Amino acid sequence: MITEQALLPVVPGREQEFEEAFASATAIISAAPGFRRLSLSRCVERPSGYLLLVEWEALEDHTEGFRGSPGYQEWRRLLHHFYEPFPVVEHFVPVLEVG
Repeated sequence: MITEQALLPVVPGREQEFEEAFASATAIISAAPGFRRLSLSRCVERPSGYLLLVEWEALEDHTEGFRGSPGYQEWRRLLHHFYEPFPVVEHFVPVLEVG
């Protein structure tokens, strides 16, 4: 399992619009092969900042499968114009889990 992590800096004042678009976009990513689950959290200290965590079966499910799919083009169209600057996406493997 791989966890994709992205800190999403949404343009201030567009948070509600972003959340609505993101809710629509979840149907796209959740249909991707290798997708396991995702969570989107809003920052308390910076209300225009969001944390996206997506679990994938394998790194390639995200980097090649999803990003190379027609669905990703729709994902980009729905979401990428909300970010300033564009987020850095990183991938993690589990080391320790409690609970």
